[in-house]
Amino acid sequence: MPSKYQLVHSSLYLDNSDVPINRLDIKDSTVIHRLENDLLDEAYRVFETELNENTVFDEHYFMELHQRTFESLYDWAGKYRGFNMAKGDSRFCQGAYVEQESKKLFIKLVNDEVFQNTDNRKELANKIAYYKCDLIMIHPFAELNGRTTRMFFDMIAFSKGYQFIDYSTITPKEYIDASIECVQYADCRSFEKIIYDGLHKR
Repeated sequence: MPSKYQLVHSSLYLDNSDVPINRLDIKDSTVIHRLENDLLDEAYRVFETELNENTVFDEHYFMELHQRTFESLYDWAGKYRGFNMAKGDSRFCQGAYVEQESKKLFIKLVNDEVFQNTDNRKELANKIAYYKCDLIMIHPFAELNGRTTRMFFDMIAFSKGYQFIDYSTITPKEYIDASIECVQYADCRSFEKIIYDGLHKR
């Protein structure tokens, strides 16, 4: 199976494969993706137990989620990509500007009054959708951006007294379409509804 991304100046994947070069020398796509999901499940348990009133949802925290979750598998875990990427007709932030744009986004997020002062469901859903769309457009890491971004906002939701955001009522296509709207049209309205419907109090 060929790589799902179009890459420029990158040796991320094994030849003619969607398997990223990894520390365990795994070559089977099914095995590598199952292991990624196992690592993610364990990360959810660990980061949930670590949440406390002093947790700051900033750039460092976001990068730490990626690094600590996947560093046993990938050398580039927790590191910004420096090369260009695209998926279909969607082009992500140029590699040269990923770090700069990520820093700008997280400075804005950390200082956002909604995240600081409210647990209102609609306000929270709108803000999560807004920043989620920005992160989708930036696509900070070589791989595993979507799952790391979901975990980041799940931890924010949990800290506000909500369960992890429930995406089970939508199809994969609906989620992908919402992501495409973010990248191609800077439109996060579909994600606003998806996240609002998926936010439930603990």
